[in-house]
Amino acid sequence: MISVALLVGVAVVAALAVSVGPLYAADRFRDLREPTEAEREQIAALAEAGGLDVDRIAIESVDGDGASGGGAVGDDDSAAGPAEVGVRGPPRRRVLFLTEDVLTDLDEDVAVGLFAAEAGRVTTYYTEFRAVAVGGVLALLTAVVTTLVPFGSGFAAVVAVGLVSFWAGRRVQYAADARAADAVGADRVADAFERVAERRGIEPETGDWSTWFEVQPPLGDRIARLRERSAESE
Repeated sequence: MISVALLVGVAVVAALAVSVGPLYAADRFRDLREPTEAEREQIAALAEAGGLDVDRIAIESVDGDGASGGGAVGDDDSAAGPAEVGVRGPPRRRVLFLTEDVLTDLDEDVAVGLFAAEAGRVTTYYTEFRAVAVGGVLALLTAVVTTLVPFGSGFAAVVAVGLVSFWAGRRVQYAADARAADAVGADRVADAFERVAERRGIEPETGDWSTWFEVQPPLGDRIARLRERSAESE
């Protein structure tokens, strides 16, 4: 009985760390503020097309170098802000975090695409799936480390569950992107991903064998799928 309680406890704590941890960290360590009434109306208009609905909104300012802080956002890419849009927290406690430059420095189509992408992740319960997957893998690993199960079979189970979780997590993310594409258009979502990557100075990468062990599919693969979806619909 104690061994079962231990494994359940590990799984629950790990799942909570994944689902609630980012929300706690953002509230504790980021300089956030409530949106003004005008910003709230702007956000509602941008989020409407994708169907994004959250319980709270928090905005983080960015300085001219794209870092958190105060000040205006520069016009050139070298001074561009991070343009972050992310939903954190469990159901009924979801918080939309976004950097100020999303509202002040992005084209409307780009912002709509980013909001729709987050709406897709919410409706497919991507974060919740990842939390359960991490909790399950860590519970199995705990069983192996504490010798509750034989090392050989236990380690094989950890690898098997991990690989299945990675594969399933990718499917959930692609499903989230598909929902966003259905709502606002595949090209609009793909364009938003590319524009934000350009602002951050990164090149969207495609997957290889090393990315098999990642729940999140590479951004380049997500963009390619969206482009294919758009071409098929024409």
